[in-house]
Amino acid sequence: MLLDTASLYFRAYFGVPDSVRAPDGTPVNAVRGLLDFITRLVQDHHPDDLVACWDNDWRPHWRVELIPSYKAHRVAVETELGPDEEETPDTLSPQVPVIADVLDALGIARVGADGYEADDVIGTLTARATGPVDIVTGDRDLFQLVDDARGRRVLYPLKGVGTLQTTDEAWLRERYGVDGPGYVDLALLRGDPSDGLPGVPGIGEKTAAKLIGAFGDLAGIMAAVDDPRSGLTPSQRKRLDEARDYVAVAPKVVRVASDVGLPSFDPALPSGPRDPAALDELAARWGLGGALRRLLTTLAA
Repeated sequence: MLLDTASLYFRAYFGVPDSVRAPDGTPVNAVRGLLDFITRLVQDHHPDDLVACWDNDWRPHWRVELIPSYKAHRVAVETELGPDEEETPDTLSPQVPVIADVLDALGIARVGADGYEADDVIGTLTARATGPVDIVTGDRDLFQLVDDARGRRVLYPLKGVGTLQTTDEAWLRERYGVDGPGYVDLALLRGDPSDGLPGVPGIGEKTAAKLIGAFGDLAGIMAAVDDPRSGLTPSQRKRLDEARDYVAVAPKVVRVASDVGLPSFDPALPSGPRDPAALDELAARWGLGGALRRLLTTLAA
């Protein structure tokens, strides 16, 4: 089981009231919510391995070089060295280091790679896996990794993690008319305002799905632009032709990396905390006793 950690703690932050606070009054709603998410996921799905995938760089420079608008609307502070600072709620940012410390003390693997997003870590670990993989994320971009033959599916939270949409190839075809790899082409043609991807003007989701159905993939669609007998409408041909520069680079931006160099780690789900003393200190300081007890009981079982 691979967790898109930031996606989940953002959801926890907005799903758990900020009245949930540490003894000193500091909000810990994202911390407590994430711990309860993990407890529920382990109870319901019994993973052998669990990896909290981390955004070492939420807006990699190599993606921005290709499409400058990539996540630009989320930038709070641009930095010349290291990742840009992402715009986050004032009371969420201080909770992220606490989440990292708690996961480390628990012994839940937390894995990131400099210059890459958590999506790329997930893509790499999915490519390496020899057995089934459940990806837990609120980010539709990772639908591209769905692969029934290899047991790859996405568990997409609809409400907390009590209600998860199991995203497999049948669901993708019913909802979007594409399979996992086809979702990359759909997403880049349609665009995604939440990621700053412009898409091809005039090509919405339904049109993109029809084009993929008719011509197979992005390469087939662009070949059809050059074929006057292909059946594209004049407006479609014109829009796609004018978007050639974007279409040439967008696949590299949208497609998650699958060959990232990662540090060594133990993915095995722990049965008890790696550092009990540190965990006790964190529990006391941040008022995490109940959430940690529930998780530790679940891990022990």
